[in-house]
Amino acid sequence: MFEQLPTVPTSQELLDKSFRRASRATDNESMVQNAGNILSDNLSNLVHKFPSFENLPPFYREMADITAGVDRMRISLSRMRWAARQIRLISREYVGKMKRAQGLDSAPTRKAAFGRYSSVMRSIEKDLLFLNEARNRLRKMPTIDPNVPTILIAGYPNVGKSSFIIRVTGARPEIASYPFTTRGIFVGHFYRGHQKYQVVDTPGLLDRPLSERNEIERQTVAALSHLQGVVLFILDPSEHCGYPLDSQLRLAEDLKNWIHLPLLVVANKADILRYRDVPEMSTETGQGVSEVLETLVTLLVDALLVDPVPVDRMRGDKDAAQQNEI
Repeated sequence: MFEQLPTVPTSQELLDKSFRRASRATDNESMVQNAGNILSDNLSNLVHKFPSFENLPPFYREMADITAGVDRMRISLSRMRWAARQIRLISREYVGKMKRAQGLDSAPTRKAAFGRYSSVMRSIEKDLLFLNEARNRLRKMPTIDPNVPTILIAGYPNVGKSSFIIRVTGARPEIASYPFTTRGIFVGHFYRGHQKYQVVDTPGLLDRPLSERNEIERQTVAALSHLQGVVLFILDPSEHCGYPLDSQLRLAEDLKNWIHLPLLVVANKADILRYRDVPEMSTETGQGVSEVLETLVTLLVDALLVDPVPVDRMRGDKDAAQQNEI
């Protein structure tokens, strides 16, 4: 979504570029005209390269707001548009002065115009620096397609979330940089017929109670609700993950009240300890994994009108997932 955002240069870099190219002109009038065009065009082009935040899908808009601040980016982009207009006005003003003063030395007028250009550019220096920092953050956002049916994996650490992704995608999941956790985001894909699905684990977001999350993390969890998806909450009744079962169940209830998506609770590690209160599986042996995945796909079909695919097509689809894995 934001991979193509260009680097935003500093005001001095833009001034150096414009004055350097303007110096190739043969007269002062052309120098003022060329420098003004280069500055205003570069600023306008940078503004157009940033997306229209109103038209972004809700998931990406909220993530952009959390990552960099949509309102602040709007203000800085507005100031860049203002600077581009001001520079065009200054250019017309001083080129006009030179034309009316034919035969007189125009060097002082050129210097005055360049001084005005510099003043305008330095007034938006903080905006340029901020937008470049925002650009760097936005480019690191996770590559989650909000239009692809999504299975979000939740549960305490070490309950088997990554193992589930590996089982159902048939390949090692992609690990992408993520602005809110140092552990990265895990994304895998699989196909049922021609329908692509993504399976997402967000370490540090969906693996602890709401009361332990900071405000940015809470906003991020809320943004995840905009995905076309369902939540798979994985329990470890054996407690080998290091967390009591009661705490895990409380987290499931907490998440159910916070993220407004269909939620399926499943007990993992059935090869170690049976827990018949919810559906069971073992990501270690594969027991029950296909059935859990079929239930999740059915929930997506019910919620999103995804075209259903028979269960017996699953093995062939797993081969397709390996070929299409990013």
